[in-house]
Amino acid sequence: MKLVPLGDRVVLKQFEAEETTKSGIILTSKTQEKPLEAEVIAVGPGGMVDGKEVTMQVKVGDKVIYSKYAGNEVKLHDEEFIVVKQSDILAIVEE
Repeated sequence: MKLVPLGDRVVLKQFEAEETTKSGIILTSKTQEKPLEAEVIAVGPGGMVDGKEVTMQVKVGDKVIYSKYAGNEVKLHDEEFIVVKQSDILAIVEE
């Protein structure tokens, strides 16, 4: 079973939260802030969305930064994903 997004939706797999700070302080699970970086797992087809033509600008495998309160969390086979609109993605991280 896999997630196949519709329209301008994108499925993201969030990176793991840091367990220690840069200075070496160990964080408990309550104080760990979820990162706003994720990997693109699946991309919808784009097309006409709300009467506007949408071209998808991200692709599977891209590392992206997304809005803090964006999307819906989905759990599938003990894995957590976030489904967001492409407009909730702020940037593609290039290395």
